Amino acid sequence: MFRQGRTFCVVVALCAAALGSPSARASSVDFGGEDPSADARRIAQWIVGSGDNKGLPFAIVDKKDARLFVFDPGGRVIGATPALLGLAPGDRSLPGVGDKDPALLKPFERTTPSGRFESEPGRNYTGEAIVWFDYDAALAIHRLRPGQSKAGRTKRLASPTPADRRASFGCVVVPVAFYDSVVRPTLGRVRGVVYVLPETRPAFEVFGGKWVGPLL
Repeated sequence: MFRQGRTFCVVVALCAAALGSPSARASSVDFGGEDPSADARRIAQWIVGSGDNKGLPFAIVDKKDARLFVFDPGGRVIGATPALLGLAPGDRSLPGVGDKDPALLKPFERTTPSGRFESEPGRNYTGEAIVWFDYDAALAIHRLRPGQSKAGRTKRLASPTPADRRASFGCVVVPVAFYDSVVRPTLGRVRGVVYVLPETRPAFEVFGGKWVGPLL
């Protein structure tokens, strides 16, 4: 959050185009040993089957499960992890939140918006390497940071209950080891696409009705 000192280009959140059939190349989606939700599996099939990621690495944020999946351009999962997400439920960011100091955000303003976002590597105002996915709302994928709240947030990340992982200002916060070994070598080096699944809206309203295909 808080965009002061950023030097990278504005990342524009784009609506997903409903391209092609999710069954065309769905068999090439590889979750490895992970057990995704039905929605996460369906959108992964649609992404790979339609080529919506345009040959770029991509990530899926499953807000209901509070998990992040990172894929190579061909649809093979590189890693998955529990993640801290916005404290408040909701699928839209309120106007102007990206210009506020995170400490001044009210609880209901701390949302992780759903949608399709073109991501890019960058740095925040302290110089920390992060992955921007919604520049206007000042949201990024980043490491769990040191500080007074680290112990509590570490405990929340380890919780098996997704509701316990709703604790961030809206960013997607992951363990340091996961960021360094999975996020940084992929989304942290080149542009990518981040798909954030909705929690209060039907998925077809966010990504287009054609992506909801059969599970293969």
